[in-house]
Amino acid sequence: MLLTWKPQSNVVTVNHFGTPPPTDRIIRTSGVSSAPEWDVPEETPVAFVYNQRNYAVMLATPADFVDFAVGFSLTERVIDSPGDISSIDIHQEERGIDLRFKISSERLERLDARQRRRNMAGRAGCGVCGLENADVFFESLPRVTDEKAFLASAALAKAHALFSDHLPLGARTRTVHGAAWVGVDGEIICVREDVGRHNALDKLIGALAADGTDFSDGFVMISSRCSYEIVEKSARVGIRAVAALSGPTAFALRKAKEANLALYCRSGEGFVEAIS
Repeated sequence: MLLTWKPQSNVVTVNHFGTPPPTDRIIRTSGVSSAPEWDVPEETPVAFVYNQRNYAVMLATPADFVDFAVGFSLTERVIDSPGDISSIDIHQEERGIDLRFKISSERLERLDARQRRRNMAGRAGCGVCGLENADVFFESLPRVTDEKAFLASAALAKAHALFSDHLPLGARTRTVHGAAWVGVDGEIICVREDVGRHNALDKLIGALAADGTDFSDGFVMISSRCSYEIVEKSARVGIRAVAALSGPTAFALRKAKEANLALYCRSGEGFVEAIS
């Protein structure tokens, strides 16, 4: 299902409990080194609990929890819009984070039905052919546009030149991913970081969706290869183009073609469109 985004008139209640763990910390290294101390990112379990139903646990950078909550819920199709969430309780401890949602009854019914199907399939079969969980990889993606988006070389070059300046955690650790929302003119509008590239994209999507951003008016720049998850998450919310700082996987190319999503990848000093 392709979603149409509009600014949200309702207010989601967010309650914070406890103190979040740090996003990164300093460690010492052994031996003779020009850099005896490293700044390394934290990787924290984040649990998603919908109306007291445990859904998933993700390892993520402990930051931007509300953005992550909204974006993950959208790209997992638990909700159709941020307005389906009435409240989020964020329970923060050193060992992990619980995101406890209250979602609408209609979305909860759909979630329960999906979970029952998955559980039955899991008991009844084995391997890729026997699990509905695996079937999601082969579900058809919606076409994001009839006419594929075109990204100008100047806009891609401008965004790439500005990208690293918007990644403070990446500058400290050199080991996290960034996902940026970029205007068609190459101006960077919003950026989120995480140890997982798909988490960074979920956080970005959550921040943009809550702000009522038109996903057809811009593109995503991602600091990694473009895997299936990046294409799938982007297409599900109507993003028309992705620019990756590395190459794509073959599966990502097939899914991008299916969604008519434009996929650009860095090649040498510039970007080229990846065509399957």
